[in-house]
Amino acid sequence: MRAALALGLMLVLAACGRIIPQGSIPPPVVTARPVAPAPVVPPPVVSILPANALLAGVGLGPALASLALDDRDAASALASFVESCPKLLAREDGSGLTRPEDWREPCAAARGWSGASARAFFTQTFTPVQVGDGKAFATGYFEPEIAGSRTRRPGFAVPVYAMPTDLVRAKPGEFPADMPEDQRTGRPPLGRYDDEGRFVLYHDRAEIEDGALAGKAQVIAWAADPVELFFLQIQGSGRLITPEGEVIRIGYAGQNGREYTGIGGVMRTRGLLGEGPGKYPGSMQGIMAYIRENPAEGRDLMRLNKSWIFFTELKGDGPLGALGVPVRRESSVAVDPFYVPLGAPVWLAMDRREASGLWVAQDTGGAIKGPNRFDTFWGAGEDARAIAGGMSGRGQAYVLLPKPAAARLAGAP
Repeated sequence: MRAALALGLMLVLAACGRIIPQGSIPPPVVTARPVAPAPVVPPPVVSILPANALLAGVGLGPALASLALDDRDAASALASFVESCPKLLAREDGSGLTRPEDWREPCAAARGWSGASARAFFTQTFTPVQVGDGKAFATGYFEPEIAGSRTRRPGFAVPVYAMPTDLVRAKPGEFPADMPEDQRTGRPPLGRYDDEGRFVLYHDRAEIEDGALAGKAQVIAWAADPVELFFLQIQGSGRLITPEGEVIRIGYAGQNGREYTGIGGVMRTRGLLGEGPGKYPGSMQGIMAYIRENPAEGRDLMRLNKSWIFFTELKGDGPLGALGVPVRRESSVAVDPFYVPLGAPVWLAMDRREASGLWVAQDTGGAIKGPNRFDTFWGAGEDARAIAGGMSGRGQAYVLLPKPAAARLAGAP
């Protein structure tokens, strides 16, 4: 699981149980994936969501063979799908679109297809379906690389914390005194027990930055720049590069249970983002520029996001997504698992061509909520930062389901 940099949600609802006949939706035209910068424009926010994909409405899409799926795209998606299969077969699908047994045959067959024939595997195995009206909004995330050190030394004084020992869930029915009544439902909240045995909310970002965790949480490493660490927390994983050249890979371990606030949305409300004199671009790069040029105001702005992410050191070959497998550049996408089965292929036809093509749902995100909301993964490096930081695409989305599952949804005998 990871936090996501997103300035809003585009959540489109449709009538319950709507089935659209095959071929009634014209196939989108998708070309190659050149990288082109674009400003991030927030989508409109809708506060009421159907509970899952079935309630949002599901329709059959065009034949997969009619979509512009190229061999390279198919080969990388096939590799990610194969990695997903062990987890996919063991999960219950919260979207209501599939059952575990629907994936057995595709997963068994996937290993028998080579990269050169990957396109045929997808066209013969899957049927595209549309959730809601299929109108998609996509952002991007990446694996940041920032300066760090295993030991505290001059220039490296920002702690990167592992999970603290006193962070726990409340006992059933126990809530902090300052928690609003309308939030006292569902799973018991995260927090801590104070010296008098009372359950209270956990330390927020400001308190942690002021030293509240001293002696209560292991320090994995020390970062050089608090701004870079803030944005690494939003991405949910990253790499610390030491002065000696060592690479320390860290991934999401947990969160303090405090509310997440997207500071880009706050800046937009305050009139700081946009076009014109004195305004900053509505991208990650623009937000960082404001914080660096206005350090006092920037520090206060970051502290509005009370959420704090704790990390664990990773030893594998890629950051792990919510599915429990490594996420891969230009193949992995974060979704809301109530609308897209984790592990399922997803076809995106966007107005940002680099985000168009075949992806595999392997991750989730705090801001990735609702049908047709996606967060594309771009790996590590400066180009990944540039693409992900400016990603804001709109278009059409289809979830690829095993043919028997799609036929069942369409009411086939």
